[in-house]
Amino acid sequence: MKVVPNDNRTAAGTAGFAVLLPVLRRLDQLLARLVHELQPAAGAEAASFRGLYISPEEAADLLARAPGVPTLGAGGTGTGLSLELLVRSSPAGRVGELFGLSPFDFDVAIVALAPELDLRYERLYAYLQDDVTRRRPSVDLALNLLCRSAEEKVARRANFASGGPLLKHGLLHLVADPNHVRPPLLAHYLKLDDQFVRVLLDERGPDPRLATWCRAIDPESTPGGLADAPASGMPGALRSLAEQARTAGRSLRLYFRGPAGAGKLRAASALAGNLGAPLLVADLRRADGGPDFEPAVGTLFREALLTGAILYLDHTEALRRGDRAAHWRSLLGAVAAHRGIAILAGDYPWPSGQHPSPDVVHVEFTPPDFAARRECWRSGLAEAGVQAAPGDTEDLAGRFRLTTGQIEDAVTAACNQARWRAACTPAGAKGASAAPAPAPTAAELFAAARAQCGPELASLARKVESKQTWADIVLPPDQLAHLREIRDQATFRHHVYGEWGFGRKLSLGTGLNVLFAGPPGTGKTMAAEVIASDLRLDLYKIDLSQVVSKYIGETEKNLDRVFAAAESSNAILFFDEADALFGKRSEVKDAHDRYANIEIGYLLQKMEEYEGIAILATNLRQNLDDAFVRRLHIVVEFPFPDEKYRRRIWEVTFPHAAPLGPDVDFAVLGREVKLAGGHIKNIALTAAFYAAVDGGEIGMTHLARAAHREHQKLGRAWDERVLSAQRS
Repeated sequence: MKVVPNDNRTAAGTAGFAVLLPVLRRLDQLLARLVHELQPAAGAEAASFRGLYISPEEAADLLARAPGVPTLGAGGTGTGLSLELLVRSSPAGRVGELFGLSPFDFDVAIVALAPELDLRYERLYAYLQDDVTRRRPSVDLALNLLCRSAEEKVARRANFASGGPLLKHGLLHLVADPNHVRPPLLAHYLKLDDQFVRVLLDERGPDPRLATWCRAIDPESTPGGLADAPASGMPGALRSLAEQARTAGRSLRLYFRGPAGAGKLRAASALAGNLGAPLLVADLRRADGGPDFEPAVGTLFREALLTGAILYLDHTEALRRGDRAAHWRSLLGAVAAHRGIAILAGDYPWPSGQHPSPDVVHVEFTPPDFAARRECWRSGLAEAGVQAAPGDTEDLAGRFRLTTGQIEDAVTAACNQARWRAACTPAGAKGASAAPAPAPTAAELFAAARAQCGPELASLARKVESKQTWADIVLPPDQLAHLREIRDQATFRHHVYGEWGFGRKLSLGTGLNVLFAGPPGTGKTMAAEVIASDLRLDLYKIDLSQVVSKYIGETEKNLDRVFAAAESSNAILFFDEADALFGKRSEVKDAHDRYANIEIGYLLQKMEEYEGIAILATNLRQNLDDAFVRRLHIVVEFPFPDEKYRRRIWEVTFPHAAPLGPDVDFAVLGREVKLAGGHIKNIALTAAFYAAVDGGEIGMTHLARAAHREHQKLGRAWDERVLSAQRS
């Protein structure tokens, strides 16, 4: 898709001016005749002060004139200034048909247009209006120029009413004379809308007032482009419907619903190409949110009509918020009144009861399935000259539910990162331009895929950098096997749900809901990090104690925001402190119990709808209701480590570079420090700082002091001398 530049107007504007020249010459002839007629009537001396001084003779002449008679001598010729020429040779004829402009309306437009092209008309208009300060044409001047009688002047006032086509459609603006407190209609100045001026001059490109939030796109005009649009979901019947509406001159309203990158804009461009029409795209997120919104919308829809463009209104959800409800209603009114094809696009279902008209056609753009994603990864990498391993494309397609556009962007980003990596090597620094483009690594491909995921979740949850591996976690064999089962289900779910058809048997989502239960420090968070690191997915930690609210309905709103943001994240959700919400459910005895159960049920519903991995962590397994546990796929119990596993935790806690003294005895530490793994890590880190202060190795003395501090923090008594006694 090619974006039409805004500044490519010079040639078209010159051609439009050439078309208007005969019309302006006709206007010059009329003005010359009137100026000539005014001079003898005023006298040479009075003419030199015209607009500055009113002589007694001139006042008497005004009193002798009949009311309403055109004041400029013979008045207008009645032959018209512009319509015949414009209809034959410029787009103005289309404007007349669209908005019902009469020949008189076009004549008024030419009178108002002249000062936009040549400032000499300002001086001429000031002379004719007998006021050097009135340099722009007024309603009175236009009527005097174009009408032949008082009756015609009165009748033509209707052309300047709010219901007249010029003002009704915003083509002409009446500007009040600032020298009048409450000026009459005749004293208002005429100002053509800049959009109408551009049409009369045949200038190309979008209206400059729309430049910050709109763009024109040169659509794809290849035959069958609509059917070939990737992931468009657009049936041929819809193309026929659009063609029929275009041919019959009927309005058509469409709603394209689907995630970003699902092909909505590409399908709209292909549809425009099939109809031979331009495409005008408006990003409603960037539209002015102030009082100028409604005039801007009027300019937008008028631009679509004037250019014959299909209007594409993107990100409609930006106007559905409560603070912009008035703007949303204004937009719906404009869509309902539009006499062309308007496409509204958004990520979410259309709000019930808010149709701009009953003939809105809904078109769903679903994300590509696993097979389509895999093929998109393969074809994208092949076009970039990269031969990726089949396993990598399988994993990328299975773990990231990306759209076609997002996959294309991810491939580009990964290839760019590979080029940067190669440039940073010694060979690349020497400028080996003849070397082939480097292929991105699997890590670069996965990083690029993660970068395409929605950033909204970062504002509601804390992203955890997953640095832990399977070698870092110490658990009994059954628990480790359980964690690997979670990894395997996430890896092969596209086979089971997709290729084997189990997904078609499920009424809810195909995500994976997991419960981690165990005392604090037993490795629940580390296990989530290990799984995320192995799957190469982002991990977001949500503290449920911060989500739960004492106000009725607020907890559900908070949960809804989290899951709505997570929908496009392709991330693992880790809900910590689940006890804040999932206490032992009891019979409903009061209103608090009833609303607590509503909150629990709402979270269960959102978890079942979520397509990714959701992990809940609780310290007290016995506080969870069995009815809740039944709705989870996997429950992993994290036991308090016994002496054997505590020793193993001590052995894997210290980095290889940490200077351990010869007196450190992991067997003694595992036997005497009866704490869980999280506390053991705290002790090791504190002991390292003690050793750094002393300037030596980490010894048993440092570990004993650190263990004492950790027990103090937990409110427990512990004698650090026990370690020395055990070693001796």
